[in-house]
Amino acid sequence: MPAMADRLDISQRKKDHLALCAGDNVGFREKSTLLEQVELVHDALPEMHADEVDSRVELLGKTLQAPVVISAMTGGTDEAAKINQDLAQVAEELGLAIGLGSQRAMFERPHTAWTFQVRERAPKVLLFGNLGLVQARVMTTDQIRQLCADVGADALCIHLNPAMEIVQPGGDRDFSGGLDVFRRLVAELGIPVIAKETGCGISRTVAKKILDTGVTHFDVSGSGGTSWVAVEAHRAADDQKALAEELWDWGIPTAASLLQLEGLGAKVIATGGLRRGSDVARSVALGATAGGLAGAVLKAYRHEGGIDGARRFLTRVVATVRAIMLITGSRTVAELQGAERILGPDLSRWQPKQD
Repeated sequence: MPAMADRLDISQRKKDHLALCAGDNVGFREKSTLLEQVELVHDALPEMHADEVDSRVELLGKTLQAPVVISAMTGGTDEAAKINQDLAQVAEELGLAIGLGSQRAMFERPHTAWTFQVRERAPKVLLFGNLGLVQARVMTTDQIRQLCADVGADALCIHLNPAMEIVQPGGDRDFSGGLDVFRRLVAELGIPVIAKETGCGISRTVAKKILDTGVTHFDVSGSGGTSWVAVEAHRAADDQKALAEELWDWGIPTAASLLQLEGLGAKVIATGGLRRGSDVARSVALGATAGGLAGAVLKAYRHEGGIDGARRFLTRVVATVRAIMLITGSRTVAELQGAERILGPDLSRWQPKQD
């Protein structure tokens, strides 16, 4: 378990994370998402009006107006509360989904619960709760269920972050028993469970193990965007910082993780370095049900006018996805998932061998 001082200072850690993620020195240095190696074949004769494009998609029992998720960011501080509430309102207005940051702070410091509560601003939005696997292991199902109920979550992301924790000051060190946690929550929680990485991607081997527990939804959160190892490198000292520097670029690129999960029957959300609508469209063409953006949304929010800036940015993202659907001849999101694509060599080598 983390050192007591670090656990008690969780709000400060969240403030640090927000400030660092809004900056420019926490990205992967030599590794990209590999989404740039996905070329979608142009359809010069789509035989439809642009208004005929249907970008709606069903995810976890709700219909999104576009395959776009505002990915998990934060919670536990006053600033986090405003960000969560404003972004949830935008998601509600545009018909998108949104994920909350880790609710560990809410569990360990109940007085911060209000910073995660967005339902008053977004009563119908598809909302993902969020809890670390290590924390879920030591909590009862009733405690986790209450944590979800307190924010009105439609599903719970159980996040996997061993690379981040191993370099974090006071971070977790015991990652055993994870599959049992998934089995228990699938059987007992009462809402869907999503297996979510935090910037290092999910391999085919790991996905198969998790699928065997009954989990059917994944958020690959691959490498190429914000490196949470890098975030912790800025907070670490001495030997811990040296380790973080060495592991700065660790992980499976987002596009590669999507390829790894193809054909397994999983419902996949693509996050990790998506910055624009074309990244969402490419992710869908690799089999994702939706693409999620976090860092790009946070920067638009902070630097382009708060809620209005986030709204303008996400409106552009949706418009780009719809445009790409038209010019690939994809009338529906399902057709975009099957759109003709050309993969570059660095991405192609990640295609799994026949099972």
